[in-house]
Amino acid sequence: MLVMTKLLEEAIKKVRDLPESDQDQAAEILLSLAAKSDEIVPLDDETRAAIREGKAQARRGEFVSDEDMAAFFKRHGV
Repeated sequence: MLVMTKLLEEAIKKVRDLPESDQDQAAEILLSLAAKSDEIVPLDDETRAAIREGKAQARRGEFVSDEDMAAFFKRHGV
């Protein structure tokens, strides 16, 4: 029987407390990693638009402040 690492156990515990949609997203990431697949993941138009906008913001130097990120992490228990 294989044993899960302590870090993975801790991550799973935290994911259990997330909303269902976030749990599903975490599961998709883990399954993708576990499959070690080289498949191209199809992206919907909304996701493609969000990626383009994020890259444009980065090119313009528009980043969230360290203070805002610290507050986000604190709010989400990270």
